[in-house]
Amino acid sequence: MNSEILFYIIVAIIVINFLKDKILDTLNAKHFNDEIPNELADVFDEDAYKKSQDYKAANYKFGIWSSLFSLLLTLGFLFFDGFQYVDAIARNYSDNTIIIALLFFGIIMLASDIISTPFSYYKTFVIEERFGFNKSTKKLFIIDKIKGLLMTSIIGGGLLAIIVWFYQATGTYFWLYAWGLITVFTVFMNMFYARLIVPLFNKQKPLEDGELRNKISNYADSVGFSLNKIFVIDGSKRSTKANAYFSGFGSEKRVTLFDTLINDLNEEEIVSVLAHEVGHYKLKHIIFNLFASILLTGLTLYILSIFISNPLLSNAIGVEVPSFHAGLIAFGLLYSPISEVTGLIMNYFSRRFEYQADDYAKNTYKAEPLITSLKKLSKNSLSNLTPHKAYVFMHYSHPTLLQRIQNLKSKT
Repeated sequence: MNSEILFYIIVAIIVINFLKDKILDTLNAKHFNDEIPNELADVFDEDAYKKSQDYKAANYKFGIWSSLFSLLLTLGFLFFDGFQYVDAIARNYSDNTIIIALLFFGIIMLASDIISTPFSYYKTFVIEERFGFNKSTKKLFIIDKIKGLLMTSIIGGGLLAIIVWFYQATGTYFWLYAWGLITVFTVFMNMFYARLIVPLFNKQKPLEDGELRNKISNYADSVGFSLNKIFVIDGSKRSTKANAYFSGFGSEKRVTLFDTLINDLNEEEIVSVLAHEVGHYKLKHIIFNLFASILLTGLTLYILSIFISNPLLSNAIGVEVPSFHAGLIAFGLLYSPISEVTGLIMNYFSRRFEYQADDYAKNTYKAEPLITSLKKLSKNSLSNLTPHKAYVFMHYSHPTLLQRIQNLKSKT
């Protein structure tokens, strides 16, 4: 196989992936106007359902144009030797392999962010604004962008520099060292994300003493779950959409509730949502996902180590001087079909875990408040209540609202 054949394989993968996504999106869009199932008839009234249909249609049209632009830009970059141009710029500034790699990815990251910003702006300040979701300001939008770029540069750049150094020092065995590094980083971030990263973007404070905290504490005690850290985050500064999540292990274990969740749900419903999150922890779903992520990372790095030294990878994307950083780009493009398969497997497990966590909440607390909370959250986010089965299979990490309610109402 020569680099030209590999180039067209990469192009084919990109185009096929685009077409696959557009076909799924089109199939899904055909169900936007379906009649709402009887079990969900109370989620939307006529006006709210019309609003949800308009919201789905607006996002569908936006998705077509933004993804088409991304496709044409990517193909243009490949056909007109964009990677070679960026590589040449990086090499003009240094002869050091690590610095060249950092400059190469830094230029691509910055350019990508600049190009994607108008689309992100339109999504936030036109679509989300039109349907009443956006609470962000233009100032906050810009600050978030700057913080995100700085964080990516520091953390991503640091990890990349060490991995390139591992490659230089150990050759094909670099993947073991890189795997160890990423594993330590992943575990560390799982432990301390809420303490270190979240405060850069949001304010969080302990849930105040009162009836809600007492109910949460009483539930936690009833299932033998030690929970001292319950935080409220100011999600409303950016969006009206609600959420809750569990993070950390051991002494760093905490539950974070969005202030929008507290505003949208009553106390019984909030406790039921928390019971669902406790279910994930008790049933070892968080540990499973962490280990699965670590194993998939190791597999990916091992496969990368087999091919990364082959100059065909760099040449396939038009880079004349073979390098780790160019090979990494080509490998990422070629590996995407495998990532698609592993993503489907992880989504399958995730959907199963959601059912199990719902069952846990139903059996240790109550089913009815969890059902009403799911309905309220779906209504407030204008969710698609009738997605296409193929779209659910390919993209959903959670069962549909209808499936979850049917499961919660079933006898165990």
